[in-house]
Amino acid sequence: VQLQASGGGLVQTGGSLRLSCEASGYINNYYALGWFRQAPGKERGFVASIRWSGGSVSYADSVKGRFTISRDNAKNTILLQMDSLKPEDTAVYYCAYGVGGDRPSSYENWGQGTQVTVSS
Repeated sequence: VQLQASGGGLVQTGGSLRLSCEASGYINNYYALGWFRQAPGKERGFVASIRWSGGSVSYADSVKGRFTISRDNAKNTILLQMDSLKPEDTAVYYCAYGVGGDRPSSYENWGQGTQVTVSS
């Protein structure tokens, strides 16, 4: 599976951005697509994931109530709607494909990353 992420940018505190990740290739219905982020000097951390079949979702506590992950199976695309953005959300965001969960090691394919910068 190849992943192409897009939609990052610069936004002020309280603003919104929507990230998109298009997947190409065979997608196992039992697998998940997820978003992770990595800020300078920090480890890559879990943001959200969605099971390809059934659509069950999971969020990191830090983004619950502000971020929404969704999928469009027909377009092989997942979206991450990010609202009420904070400066601490600034990071490079990566989409990933794998068995699911909140650990990077559970994902075997990664997109190229897209920068999100939230100014205070």
